Amino acid sequence: MPGKNLALLAGRPLLAYTCDAVRTSARVTRGAVSTDSEEIAAAARALGVDAPFLRPADLAADDTTMLDVVRHALDELGDPDAVVLLQPTSPLRRSVHVDEAIELWAETGADSVVSVVPVPHAFSPPSLLRLVAGRLVPYEGGQQPTRRQDKPAVYARNGPAVLVTRPAAVRAGSLYGDDVRPYVMAPEDSIDIDDRFDLELAEFLLVRRGHTRVPC
Repeated sequence: MPGKNLALLAGRPLLAYTCDAVRTSARVTRGAVSTDSEEIAAAARALGVDAPFLRPADLAADDTTMLDVVRHALDELGDPDAVVLLQPTSPLRRSVHVDEAIELWAETGADSVVSVVPVPHAFSPPSLLRLVAGRLVPYEGGQQPTRRQDKPAVYARNGPAVLVTRPAAVRAGSLYGDDVRPYVMAPEDSIDIDDRFDLELAEFLLVRRGHTRVPC
């Protein structure tokens, strides 16, 4: 999806929903958008979040890592107590999620807190199958549990919608550090926008929550 961060969701740019979460957070003390696009930077400022620098071309390639992006932002802004990474592709994440993740990080003293979503039991490792010579066999081998209660609870990062981490971990070459704690979010808050269908699903959920479509 070219220009995904400015794609319209319920009549507003996708970026707007993350800017809302930043502006209404009780715990975030400074918000800054990292982008290589003047258009996105201008949109962020119009949405009430600063875009104090543009990323250089070598940090705007398809193979650029998020670690490099965050490290560059720290070089530009200095090291705060914590870095809160909020990607615009998680529009259903709200300021309450951001604040709760920060509070969990502060209470536990962890290197990082990352948002996750429970994996449906039908997709947990004991339920997975693979093909061997045209036949289905258990992915993990051995006897598969038949009751969902017997399957282990597993989680997946939901984007992640929220990542709270220490600048020292980033400087040392990791977004997460060694002590990583989960902030569990509901599936309906965890939509990660990859394509047009995801936008349609997110809009359905937003409207169901009472958001009004903004006329284009």
